Amino acid sequence: MSVKIRLQRHGKKQKPFYWIVAADARSKRDGKYLEKLGTYNPNTNPATIDLNIDQAVQWLHNGAQPTDTARAILSYKGALMKHHLDGGVRKGALTQEQADTKLAKWLEDKAGKVTAKKEGLTKAQEAAKVKALKAEKEANDKRAAAAVEAAKVEEVAEEVAVEETVAEETPEVVAEVAVEETVVEETPAAEVAVEEVAEVVAEEAPAVEETPAAEETSEETEA
Repeated sequence: MSVKIRLQRHGKKQKPFYWIVAADARSKRDGKYLEKLGTYNPNTNPATIDLNIDQAVQWLHNGAQPTDTARAILSYKGALMKHHLDGGVRKGALTQEQADTKLAKWLEDKAGKVTAKKEGLTKAQEAAKVKALKAEKEANDKRAAAAVEAAKVEEVAEEVAVEETVAEETPEVVAEVAVEETVVEETPAAEVAVEEVAEVVAEEAPAVEETPAAEETSEETEA
């Protein structure tokens, strides 16, 4: 029976979560498996891997063939390195203690690289956050400046409108004032004319009244 170490998909839609399993090569991807070796979660950064290295190495010793993705995971966690060192121990190229020392050093170096990567990601996230905040502040400042400029333009427009309204109304006011002055100026002249007419009438009135008396005197003389 051919055995493969591969990933079995679980999790929600668009949020996959994988089991690392040893399964019969003839079985379906998400079907029956022989043994669960660990889990792989690609939704985190960096990805979270939980692997039973000893069991994975045992299956490798027994001839199990990992898929490309499973091989990358086994290499990342040191399972392939342990499998290689165990082969050297079986051949007598090195002792078990030497193999364990090399594996421990390799794992330590790998942990340092992972830590450095996490720190780099953290710094990158912080830098991106600062950049986003700066961009947001600049955008807010621009909006505020645009609002102030719009307010100034509106004030200027209102002042211009008021000035135009005053300019339009001024001729009418001047005309009304001119009419009033004309009336005021003409009123005394009219009053003088009326007074003169009254005086003329007063002077002519006695002459009309004296005419009958003259006629009576002439009649008495004739008699």
